[in-house]
Amino acid sequence: MNELIGRNAETQELEKRFNSGKPEFVAVYGRRRIGKTYLIKNVFAKRLAFYMTGTYNATRKEQLSHFARQYSEYTGGYCAVPNDWGEAFELLKSLIKTYKKKRAVVFLDELPWLDSRKSGFLKELELFWNSWGSDCNNLMLIVCGSSTTWMTSKIIGDRGGLHNRLTKRMYLAPFNIGEVAQYLRSHNIDWSSKQIAECYMVMGGTPYYLSLLDKSKTLNANVDALYFNKRGELRTEYGFLFRSLFNDSTIYSKITEILSKTSDGLTLKEIAEHLETSKGGSLSAVLKNLCDCDFLAEYHAFGKKQRDTIYKLVDFYSLFYLKFVKNGILSNWTSTPDDPVCRTWFASAFELLCFYHIDYIKRALGISGVATEISSWRYNGTEGGAQIDLVIDRRDDVINLCEIKFSRFQYAITSQYAEYLEERKELFRTVTKTRKSLRITMITLNGIKPGKYTDIISDDINLSEIMGL
Repeated sequence: MNELIGRNAETQELEKRFNSGKPEFVAVYGRRRIGKTYLIKNVFAKRLAFYMTGTYNATRKEQLSHFARQYSEYTGGYCAVPNDWGEAFELLKSLIKTYKKKRAVVFLDELPWLDSRKSGFLKELELFWNSWGSDCNNLMLIVCGSSTTWMTSKIIGDRGGLHNRLTKRMYLAPFNIGEVAQYLRSHNIDWSSKQIAECYMVMGGTPYYLSLLDKSKTLNANVDALYFNKRGELRTEYGFLFRSLFNDSTIYSKITEILSKTSDGLTLKEIAEHLETSKGGSLSAVLKNLCDCDFLAEYHAFGKKQRDTIYKLVDFYSLFYLKFVKNGILSNWTSTPDDPVCRTWFASAFELLCFYHIDYIKRALGISGVATEISSWRYNGTEGGAQIDLVIDRRDDVINLCEIKFSRFQYAITSQYAEYLEERKELFRTVTKTRKSLRITMITLNGIKPGKYTDIISDDINLSEIMGL
């Protein structure tokens, strides 16, 4: 069994279901390359009674032929190709019955691909579970799929034969940066905390993308090979990513590209205006699906009402690809880190990294159990503007005004910068009319440098330490 990085809660839940002593119907879903199949195979290893995966764009006959080959492998005998999925599920019943009281784990992977046009697969799956599987105490049926819209509409949110039939739904999120650091160490990739942060900002927490890294190369050389080489795998990944996740992939990729052009995010109304469409329920559903898949996140400007939800692109892979690869801004990564465009991107991406890991920051502040609202703040007045990267509005009558800085070394607080921070804090108090206590909080990669002006800082958050980099 290979080492499994992260996924502790998911592993415990799967083991709990395995030992429940009753029928279990578990749906695992998440974006392409996130490690769904790897998780199931790793947890159950040799405990699988049957496993098969759908094949992209294969016909029903081709899928059934694959079923027969898999059935022969697990039973050790010849299996004729079933005429339809009804016959295939009857064969599965026969196999499960041989387990008697022993737990039989059946894993059907890439369900959306098995449910090809006019295949009848979904109807037979419903019949299999509802008429037999739901009464079979030794059966644990696990289904999996990357097409989120298919999984949520046909299995998880189904209003037909499978409505409320699942015993557990399990969404796999990308790795957080601490898990990425753990993954790199486990593969003997010895990078600095800055390089690990940059790696996360370039490709995010998708395990498969991390598996493509060559430990003999530097981070920059890996980025060149994967993104800027014409045959680089992450250069060609983007086109297939949305097609594999969503039924109508065009609208999803359009919204992603629109949001990639602004670090501040857009409201539903603003997105509709860019698309030149109405802001009706269909657009809201698309945005919800993108949020559910961790492409987008919902934020609110400080002090604004709920209807002013801001949607922000938080998928690091998409942001990097659209910024530097698709638009052809750069020809390589190795020779351009000091480019002004790259420096601006680093600052913006690090800010996003902090937003994405807000639980780490709350833990470092000692407020994990305190209810909070996360937002940003921007002010445009007659005498100029001001902004605060991250505002943590706490239920305990405190507001953390967070300043986020990406620097390889400890960040130095100068007299001018200290004066700026104090003036901005008072401007925030005046404009928002808040009566809460205000704390200036610095969030950096390696902390702030000791000096005479650091007293203005209430909290110093060192991401290298709290994220285990």
